Amino acid sequence: MKNIAVLTSGGDAPGMNAAVRAVVRTGISKGLNVFGVRRGFSGLICGDFEKMNESSVSDIIQRGGTILQTARSEEFRTEEGQCKAANMIRIFEIDGLVVIGGEGSFAGAMGLSKKGIMCIGVPGTIDNDLAYTDFSIGFDTAVNNVLDAINKIRDTSSSHERVSIIEVMGRSSGDIALYSGLAGGAEGIIVPEMEFKLENICKLLVERKNKGKLHSIIILAEGVGDSKQLEKQIMESVNIEVRATILGYTQRGGNTTAFDRILASRLGERAVELLTGDKGGRVVGIKNNAIIDMEIGEALSMKKEFRRELYELAAKLQ
Repeated sequence: MKNIAVLTSGGDAPGMNAAVRAVVRTGISKGLNVFGVRRGFSGLICGDFEKMNESSVSDIIQRGGTILQTARSEEFRTEEGQCKAANMIRIFEIDGLVVIGGEGSFAGAMGLSKKGIMCIGVPGTIDNDLAYTDFSIGFDTAVNNVLDAINKIRDTSSSHERVSIIEVMGRSSGDIALYSGLAGGAEGIIVPEMEFKLENICKLLVERKNKGKLHSIIILAEGVGDSKQLEKQIMESVNIEVRATILGYTQRGGNTTAFDRILASRLGERAVELLTGDKGGRVVGIKNNAIIDMEIGEALSMKKEFRRELYELAAKLQ
């Protein structure tokens, strides 16, 4: 093992830079040459490699986004595209590749592994939708970004005595909505994993209004429905003023939290250790605060379990 490379793929997540930093500096400490691949698998196909040193990753641990940039590559999804990428890795004499991203990125790493390329996957996605790991890089920062928005929106919601719907990211995973809703004291949390009925939300809001609670916060995961449509449906059903806010990409930006920086550093180090131990075709993660690794296919086959007990706790504390 002489040369390794690192790339970020899929949607950006706060903490990706911290993971890149950990891979680069751990690799250099072990006497390796470390290359950064720009624009994910797209850059891999066209050979957009840059040799990195300690200075390349200075002053990035706190920054959101990714200095390597990220992109989704339709070409890489094809057999021909993956063959091109594997050939480019061999041309540049790369002995091991660290892929930082989510489920789609891991599927790409598994494809390269089947072509004889030693790959290690590092979970970087704000959705926290990978079943094998308790947390993925970027999730904690995204939740804290939503909490900041909840605090600000609650001020105006209280002033105008209205219901505020806050739409957060999470197409198939409701973790951002669940954790931010529980931590932010939301009166309602709507996620893909739990059945949602409009009449239940309306009943809750009317009951709270009758008890003297004149403002409420509802957190809606984007995978359930459109917040503007829900706003309209509630106002048509009950005599309560409602305003919807879509947070969008603000959830991904800003300084990375301490939790994500530390997690990214630990995972990046383990990824390099696996490569120098001649282990590929694996992903790293965290379970019960211990860093783990497992085969990529096994990790991708696992089904994500929703934290129902947290959802029920939030309902009790409404």
